[in-house]
Amino acid sequence: MANFVPVRKEQHQNLKLASKRDLAHVAGQHIVSVTAAEYAQASASFPVVFVKNPESPRYRSVAMLGLEAGENLFYNDEKWSGLSLPQSVGMAPFALGLDPEKENTLTACIDMDSALVGEDKDLAIFAEDGKETELLTNVQNSLGRLYENEKMTENFVKELEENDLLQELELNINFANGEKKKLTGIFTVSEDKVKALADDKVLDFHKRGLFVPIYAMLGSLGQINRLVQLRNLTGKDQISGIQISPLAKQEVPAETATA
Repeated sequence: MANFVPVRKEQHQNLKLASKRDLAHVAGQHIVSVTAAEYAQASASFPVVFVKNPESPRYRSVAMLGLEAGENLFYNDEKWSGLSLPQSVGMAPFALGLDPEKENTLTACIDMDSALVGEDKDLAIFAEDGKETELLTNVQNSLGRLYENEKMTENFVKELEENDLLQELELNINFANGEKKKLTGIFTVSEDKVKALADDKVLDFHKRGLFVPIYAMLGSLGQINRLVQLRNLTGKDQISGIQISPLAKQEVPAETATA
């Protein structure tokens, strides 16, 4: 369990990071956050979709790394096989969090329980004179960019919702042993509804660059077949086929993809 605390010179003067970074923290994650700015690059490796907790109105933008909870098909033998690495993954052991001393203010936080963190590690966060090192400055800048991209993604999702462009999918998975599984709770853009947009809306979307993430997301769905290929290489129950289709509104979800 992560233990994020705000980075403070007074408490973390001697704290350091391991020079050799790893991605062990995502070994059991089947979805990870990804921003709209990353869709074009991410779509070359992963299905990019939205997931949503049935109890919350908020959609989460994610890359699928597996077909079931706890399954990461892109991290094996301590190696990452994706063509790109989502920014949210690469930021570990850092994250943005609320500053308890400043209301509604975000600040850089560090996971004190991470194996990458400790006073016996290699790379200093603060210099001997108490000033921030270049490493910490770069981390803060990267967290700032990630935050801006996340806000842009929230606005992008809101735009899709307001124009009724979202649709829920179901993945019907057939196993070689005859077992069947249905995966729901996955949302994407409806290509038919995009094609039906009024001309003035099309021009508006084009000028604001919204079609770039829209079609990157749609194109990324082909990577679900890549997940099947990777899954079948693991030696687990073999998947003989998978069908992707819009979820019929009257059906009750059998299993969701939410984390």
